[in-house]
Amino acid sequence: MTGAGTDRSKPSRGGGPVIILVRPQLAVNIGMSARAMANFGLTDLRLVAPRDGWPRTGAYRKGAYAAAAGAVLLLESARLFDTVEAAILDLNFVWATTARERGQHKTILTPAEAMPESARKIASGEKHGVLFGPERTGLANDDVALADAIITFPVNPAFASLNLAQAVLLTGYEWMRAVTDAKPPFSAVQRSPAAPREMALSFFDYLEAELERADFFRPLSKQPVMRRNLRNLFHRMQLTEQDVRSLRGMVVRLVEGPRTFAGGGQKKPRGDPRPPKPFKTCPDEDD
Repeated sequence: MTGAGTDRSKPSRGGGPVIILVRPQLAVNIGMSARAMANFGLTDLRLVAPRDGWPRTGAYRKGAYAAAAGAVLLLESARLFDTVEAAILDLNFVWATTARERGQHKTILTPAEAMPESARKIASGEKHGVLFGPERTGLANDDVALADAIITFPVNPAFASLNLAQAVLLTGYEWMRAVTDAKPPFSAVQRSPAAPREMALSFFDYLEAELERADFFRPLSKQPVMRRNLRNLFHRMQLTEQDVRSLRGMVVRLVEGPRTFAGGGQKKPRGDPRPPKPFKTCPDEDD
């Protein structure tokens, strides 16, 4: 199963620090960690002595692959190691993630501070990795001792334990921020141009005339303020041409009532068997 945001036609990012899961206990967390890696362009997954091994078949595999939600290539290419030492032999720098102070006199940074540093050094040719500990206990002190520095997360001190995949995701997110401009991957499509002021003012004149006819502006002494407030309300919306047409059409229907056939009777929407409503949701004025 793949997620709604998956698009295989787009280029995929790659590289980044190696993600090393040390003695992971649950297949689902391995799968979700792979998914988090894929979200942020991390491509090297290493497993150190998974509690239940790392079978390629059976229920354990099925649980991991289902949780990966399409990031199966990372699971297929994941490398298995017996020890942390073996998993980090080719690395120049290793981070250890922990929620507890370990008294090992190492540099301690948040992911937001650590990942830009890794990005600079990886760009210069170094190879970095991040250690993540078992779900129940986290990394052992001997595991932390193998690392150059510590990553910890700014969390609620009374509830600092993160799910394994959540920790991978937060680290991956900061990695992506460090190596990109961190802008949204897409933006709103402007399907209608901004309304020219002449169009907006014409709508205001029409609306205010109808409101005045309906005796809306009371007391009369407050009419100038009420008009200004009404116009400012619409100006804050940054109206498009389609917005103005829709708003004006709505007011027309409220003022004139339901459309009728030439021979009398209310006009029904084409193909709609339900009784006609007093006005459409957003009709154009002249449709």
